Amino acid sequence: MALSATNTAYIEDYLHYVTVERGLSANTRTSYGQDLRQFFQYLERPEQPLSLVDVDRFHILNFLSYLEANGKSRNSIIHMVSTLRKFFQYATLTVQWVPVDPMTQVDPPKKAQHLPAVLTLAEVERLLQVPDTTTKLGVRNRAILEVMYATGLRVSELVNLSLDNLHLELGLIQTIGKGDKERIIPIGDIAAIWLTRYLKDIRPQLGRTQDDKVIFLNDHGHQLTRQGVWKLIKQLVKAAGITKDVSPHTLRHSFATHILENGADLRIVQELLGHSDISTTQIYTHISNKRLMTVYEKAHPRA
Repeated sequence: MALSATNTAYIEDYLHYVTVERGLSANTRTSYGQDLRQFFQYLERPEQPLSLVDVDRFHILNFLSYLEANGKSRNSIIHMVSTLRKFFQYATLTVQWVPVDPMTQVDPPKKAQHLPAVLTLAEVERLLQVPDTTTKLGVRNRAILEVMYATGLRVSELVNLSLDNLHLELGLIQTIGKGDKERIIPIGDIAAIWLTRYLKDIRPQLGRTQDDKVIFLNDHGHQLTRQGVWKLIKQLVKAAGITKDVSPHTLRHSFATHILENGADLRIVQELLGHSDISTTQIYTHISNKRLMTVYEKAHPRA
């Protein structure tokens, strides 16, 4: 459903603000835009149209109930509350589109406890062995898997890696994460070997791109996209016979869980993952504890 010109202008004005004034990433801007378009579509329902200036706490609560009734996950609703909270702060304090912020009386829903999928060490090994390294793309794919598992990079960080980010002689990779935060991550010897082989033998054969410093290219010589990596991981996981719901982020979860299980300090894991808040990192302690209980129950004779 197309939005009215007025409501479209509200959204575009806010998105311009968060991009220019707050420097948010394109992905965050897209996410905010999707949430706001859904909210304004709700306001423009023919049976009960509503202007932004008339929105109060009860309208917000009804909208959240509407989302839940239409199958939105709890985490999606939490994200929507966060988006609306920031939007109405802007609408009241910065541009004064509305006189009262209705979100001040809306409590955020409690986040659902959800432990991300994690691969076992055996499953990681199976996955790493899938690419046919006698082919060009097989070597590239092996390098991608090795780098993701060795460093815990987000998929957006992986596809944006450039040659300038590599310091392989020191065993390090430099990356820019969320909020344009730079971090330095160690890369293991095996991952460095596969990455070096790809850069030396394969990448020159894939062609040149407009940015000739981009590391990972597709078979047309262009920069590999986030969607391309997602599709690739799904194919490799299926070929490995792994039945878990695996995405590129699963390798990041597996990286964090495995180094934590092997004695890494939680603060170190936080730095490696680029989390601004350690509470985000603490989910991996729950994963490790869950695995600990599983091992205990299988191993102890009186468990």
